[in-house]
Amino acid sequence: MRGWFVTGTDTGVGKTVLAAAITAAFRARGIDAVACKPVITGLDEPADPLWPHDHLLLARVSDSAPELVSAFGFGPPVSPHLAAELAGRPLVAGELRDSVLSAARHREVVIVEGIGGLLVPLTVDYDVRALARDLGFPVLIAARPGLGTINHTLLTVEAARAGGLEVAAVVLTPWPEAPGPLERSNRQTIGRLGRVDVRTLAHVERPDPELLAAVTSGLPLEEWLAS
Repeated sequence: MRGWFVTGTDTGVGKTVLAAAITAAFRARGIDAVACKPVITGLDEPADPLWPHDHLLLARVSDSAPELVSAFGFGPPVSPHLAAELAGRPLVAGELRDSVLSAARHREVVIVEGIGGLLVPLTVDYDVRALARDLGFPVLIAARPGLGTINHTLLTVEAARAGGLEVAAVVLTPWPEAPGPLERSNRQTIGRLGRVDVRTLAHVERPDPELLAAVTSGLPLEEWLAS
């Protein structure tokens, strides 16, 4: 089974859109791909009028059930270790790994989305980075293209490598139609200082699988598959 682990420099940086877009693009190519997000929090928060909660979007593009996409869901918009504590349902590392395997059963490719950044705790002694390491997939890092992204992104790249993870690429999103000197310099600087491939993903107007697949034109999907 081939796969990638999508993480981010922070929360709200486009991890779910990136995971959904890659999944939709693979499926448009006839590859049976599935996306999953083992843990989701903030389900008590009202969804965006246009964009559904993350697990619903990932289930839509995967032709899967939301409960398979996210086996562990919590209401409060807090860190997963705290959400699990408040719910009286502590997370267990083995169960998190098993939920990914269950979602990916009989599929060709799995795209796993983390929650928050790499060092977000899932339990008192197990974080997102440890989950990514246990799954053994290369990491894709979603990052903002604007001011502040150099520091956040390089820290994430460094944390990933320090934890024994392979960083496949950084993806800056949403990439503007007409990037200015700041965005272009950020892309070049992250690539040079981080010694990492830096790609871009354009803004997606609505959660339509065809639109999501279309914005991956700047991602080397065939190259990733071949590797």
